Amino acid sequence: MMKKMITAGTIALTLAGAGYAFAQQQTPSPEMHGARPTAEDVGALTDARIAALKAGLKLTPDQEKNWPAVEAAVRDLAKARADRFAEFRERREARRNGGYAQDRPDFVGRLRRGADAMTTRAAGLKKFADAAEPLYKTLDEGQKRRFAMLVRMGAEHGGHHMHWQRRADAQ
Repeated sequence: MMKKMITAGTIALTLAGAGYAFAQQQTPSPEMHGARPTAEDVGALTDARIAALKAGLKLTPDQEKNWPAVEAAVRDLAKARADRFAEFRERREARRNGGYAQDRPDFVGRLRRGADAMTTRAAGLKKFADAAEPLYKTLDEGQKRRFAMLVRMGAEHGGHHMHWQRRADAQ
């Protein structure tokens, strides 16, 4: 049992430290210059964040019953985020190639698109909250504290910056 706790703590600290170090980098390394994460990279990082969250919570067997819904909701949020970035990249490429200028919405159209994006993300976040609630109600105070910290770390330092409360994807 002690080995599991040490392993879980080590994983959580390693991921947190790596995320912090990654966020602090001012100049990208030559290997990363211009590199975009692949779908495989995104999947691996999502798996790691989910594993860190689960390990950090140290769930009891009774609490484990509520975990699959939380994991599915986190995966749905990550997929939606990846889809938004893919759409953003497509629009950016179209704009670079000159094909987007005629189709670019005016200011009000961009406001509507931003509002639609916020609505979609709000629905995903609500789904996450609904999935997390049964588990969260069973957590002790330490687990609740770690849950909040680990979810925030995943949102802020997960490499994909799932800022659920940020502005809509612009442009």
